[in-house]
Amino acid sequence: MRHSRGRGPGSDGNAATGAEGRTLFQERQAQEQIDADSGGEDWRPASLSHAQIVPEPASHTISRAQTASERFDTWRAGISERIERVDLAPDLAEAIGSRRWFRGLGTLIGLSAAALTMWPDFAPVEAAPAMRLDDAARDEFRSQMIMPLALGADSGRHMGATARVAPLATAPERPSVELLATLTQGDSFERMLQRAGVGSGDAGRVAELVSRSITLGDIEPGTQVDITLGRRPQPGAARPLDALAFRARFDLELAIARDDAGMLALTRKPIRVDDTPLRIRGTVGSSLYRSMRAAGAPASAVQQYLKTLGDQVDMDRAVRATDTFDLIVQYRRAATGERQAGQLLYAGIERGGEATTQLMRWGSEGRFYEASGVGEQRSGLVAPVSGRMSSSYGMRRHPILGYKRMHAGVDFRASSGTPIVAVADARVASAGRSGGCGNAVKLDHGGGLATRYCHMSRMAVRSGQSVKRGQVIGYVGSTGLSTGPHLHYEMYRNGRHVNPASVSFVTRAQLSGGELTRFRATLADLKTVDAGAALEDLAPTASEAAAEVPAREIDRLEAPKQAG
Repeated sequence: MRHSRGRGPGSDGNAATGAEGRTLFQERQAQEQIDADSGGEDWRPASLSHAQIVPEPASHTISRAQTASERFDTWRAGISERIERVDLAPDLAEAIGSRRWFRGLGTLIGLSAAALTMWPDFAPVEAAPAMRLDDAARDEFRSQMIMPLALGADSGRHMGATARVAPLATAPERPSVELLATLTQGDSFERMLQRAGVGSGDAGRVAELVSRSITLGDIEPGTQVDITLGRRPQPGAARPLDALAFRARFDLELAIARDDAGMLALTRKPIRVDDTPLRIRGTVGSSLYRSMRAAGAPASAVQQYLKTLGDQVDMDRAVRATDTFDLIVQYRRAATGERQAGQLLYAGIERGGEATTQLMRWGSEGRFYEASGVGEQRSGLVAPVSGRMSSSYGMRRHPILGYKRMHAGVDFRASSGTPIVAVADARVASAGRSGGCGNAVKLDHGGGLATRYCHMSRMAVRSGQSVKRGQVIGYVGSTGLSTGPHLHYEMYRNGRHVNPASVSFVTRAQLSGGELTRFRATLADLKTVDAGAALEDLAPTASEAAAEVPAREIDRLEAPKQAG
């Protein structure tokens, strides 16, 4: 900061006295000296570079050496000074592009090239083995190493193959081969045997023997067949079938073996099966599904129970947490331990010890009837398609014809291909092209009630077919007089159009006479089944217990002793 050369504040031309006056006088003299040195210009601080701040290295003054050690030190110091003056490795970050910078760059390239030239090799360095390996040691290692079966794997200590081992021209085959074949969906029994390696002659003979006991088409996909093939009669020939066994039905096992005369013979092995239905009871609780599954009910039976009960009552209002559920399903137990659950036979709800809902399956159609003999009741109509109503029943201007006419139905807006379902159980009265209605299906629900579904893109039923409530009968389209994909839905009562939105009906069937008597007797007999009785294992008969006794003494030691 430059000081003013004028008089200080508060001065009146008189000389200042005391210590303060002497201090100001000295500062004024110093400032006048600086101004004189700078030629009268204002003084400003100057920035210095790193090179200007670092002092020059002082020269070393070495006295004359007297001993060898001193002469060596003198020589080394002189060499160091010369190398420093040469400046072979300057800082490449300074003075870029100058002669000094290019000299440093050349030094870098030269040192890098020298390093790469003297590099020994880029290959990995191999470590020396821990021990010297000779042919005997290699044979020992080879006999104990783990290899795939295809490469002749062995285990344990064996003599290694040496050069003296001669390979065989042909390896001997196994005397017999055991296979497990699985019948897949859409495959035939005979083709499955041939694919497993059974000759065409033996496969045809087996199919003929099996068809005498069971229709080949009734064998369920996924059935596994144990096959044993014998020794080839000659090289290149198919192996003969020695034995075959499989579970043909839940209650039947078939076995085929070759007798002493070389002929295939079939043996039937019936399996004892108990058909006692499975009855499960329990408290509804917070979740009916979870309570039934926790009680041991099969998942398929639970789904059938919920669907059947939901068609009959309002599940949210008619079923309470304190109620007792009661279901009975078809159930089969085999003496060999297998179990098989069938369709739902009975669905009930009890409240306070009294049955509030009792439904039992009856008839060839598998319809559920109440305990009184009245068929399942379903109030209201299910929506024929998933979509909102776009046009109601009544007079309107036709969008294509342009004049007013009666709109004898309701329209549902839906995208093309949306499934259309039957609103109730019915018989298909007609299915085909119907003028301006396009592809149409008409259903007869009985009691003078019928419905028609128009403008379908594709029909899924045929005339005369019986359909269930909620079954798909076709798909939304725009055939006939239509401006876009939608469903035109009509309803008839005694042959006359009615407004579908104003109709609420129930479908019911009434049993009477001898059929009602048989129905009630069957229901009473079904409800005598004890809950959970079918879950117990079947007690073996005397013949089954004797067949389970092991034939070998070593197996008898491990088996439990027979009482009595």
